Amino acid sequence: MSILLTGSVAYDYLMTFPGNFRDHILVEKLDKISLSFLVESMVRLRGGNAPNIAYTLALLGKKPRLFATVGEDFEEYRLWLESRGVDTQWAKVVPGVYTASFFANTDRSNAQIASFYPGAMAYASQLSLKELDGERPELVVISPNDPQAMKRYVDECHELGLPYLYDPSQQIVRLTGDDLRNGIEGALALFVNDYEFALVQKMTGMGAAQILEQVRFMVVTRGEQGATVFAGGNEIDIPVVPPQRIIDPTGVGDAFRGGFLFAYSLGLDWETCGRMGALAATYCLEQQGPQGHAYTLEEFTQRYREVFGENEQLRTLIAVGKES
Repeated sequence: MSILLTGSVAYDYLMTFPGNFRDHILVEKLDKISLSFLVESMVRLRGGNAPNIAYTLALLGKKPRLFATVGEDFEEYRLWLESRGVDTQWAKVVPGVYTASFFANTDRSNAQIASFYPGAMAYASQLSLKELDGERPELVVISPNDPQAMKRYVDECHELGLPYLYDPSQQIVRLTGDDLRNGIEGALALFVNDYEFALVQKMTGMGAAQILEQVRFMVVTRGEQGATVFAGGNEIDIPVVPPQRIIDPTGVGDAFRGGFLFAYSLGLDWETCGRMGALAATYCLEQQGPQGHAYTLEEFTQRYREVFGENEQLRTLIAVGKES
């Protein structure tokens, strides 16, 4: 299955301040606030929903395509993704701007001061799925991005008859109820967390049953409570995979999507799709950053077996591993 991933591409700049912000903020001077914090550490991590999902798919042996706008500083990131097996041909550089960037400074009490620069992401609506010509994907993933771009890709998928997975998550608040309804209607699938699912229902006026009538399947993630896959009138509860250690939750949801989509592309059953998503998420949780984890398909399969036991679906995974 050819999978095309649309969504944000970003660098995350994460800093730590060895004190508490509150000790340096004068409430009576907020109208004239002027502060600078000397940080003790900083890391730059590769991020963004689309490449995060693509990274996990590539680890498992797929060759996903990234469809996004990036800045002039993307070349190093491009080389990284290509070396891992991601096709970045459709990562288009916007001259004169930087790749979207998230700057976060966290203090000892975990209070955070952050800024987000959209950069090249603001130009994503200038990309059109119609430009793909003969390179028609079998599945388009519409993940958080510039809101106008998300709306355009939904409309183009409808027009071109392209199956798509709708994943509005962080951009739900930037979309209207009509936008969300249009995204859901005609989608192959909807991916949200439990809070987002409640928000989508409120904004669209659609109940859970109405939403399920529009999609083939839906996945609702529930953090430490696992996830639920809704398909064919059934609800399949997916447990979390116990982590060996917890380092960083950033990108865990994207890793879940990557693992789930890999299993889905192989035609595996819904329970196995969910379980593979859960395992991929835990691998991410155990390392720093959304692309800090690494494993072979053989290692992934072995850990799956240790957690969930042997089943018929594993034979498909093993066969894929032998072919790759």
